[in-house]
Amino acid sequence: MYSRRKFVKTGSATLVGLTVAAPGVRLLANQGSDSEIPENRRLAMVIDLDRCLGCMTCSVTCKSENGVRLGGFRSHVMEKEVGKYPSVTRAFLPRLCNQCENPPCEKVCPVGATYKREDGVVDINKDRCIGCRYCMVACPYGARYFNPRRDSEEARLFPARIFGTVDKCNFCTHRVDNGIVPACVNACLSKARIFGDINDPESEVGQINNNEQLVSLLPEFETKPAVFYKGKHIKSFTLEKGK
Repeated sequence: MYSRRKFVKTGSATLVGLTVAAPGVRLLANQGSDSEIPENRRLAMVIDLDRCLGCMTCSVTCKSENGVRLGGFRSHVMEKEVGKYPSVTRAFLPRLCNQCENPPCEKVCPVGATYKREDGVVDINKDRCIGCRYCMVACPYGARYFNPRRDSEEARLFPARIFGTVDKCNFCTHRVDNGIVPACVNACLSKARIFGDINDPESEVGQINNNEQLVSLLPEFETKPAVFYKGKHIKSFTLEKGK
């Protein structure tokens, strides 16, 4: 008979095989780790809510790719029932760090652990983070989580996860820096996530930005996000700061 721990462990291994074994999609057709990167590159993501199935593959793939702790999420999907019976459907809103151009989390970090890369990605230096969690309070999108103490098995499986530090989505920089799209983009079954350089008019993200109406979350905070949404279901969601 399987114990609960064995079942979870076996199931997780199966999910990992299903979600990250596929070869990574190139960020640019001719881009590899040695390719020249434009100086004004701004990495961004567009999420098409009309395509999103709410399958949660993005969340599962993200957790397996980045070793996200139980109860923590770098990427999650909100869902809501829309309409009145009998014309009822479900709307989905994928959420992740918005990689803000004006990140409030960076401003409040007392040790400079949170920083913005030249390509616009907001990242965390785990060696500097002291776990004060000021950034978690400052983030209007509730996109950060805390790494509590690990048990021995967790420490063996995820040695890079540092106890007492804050974590979040960073567009899978370990993949992007090698010319490969983030894991959630690669795994999205309905191709609802489009990723690339929004300053490049030839990229798919750049073309969408120039030709379609895009929406960002909580614009009143003037953070200037790099995560955008399109599709009719965006009007179904009302967001509050930190939620």
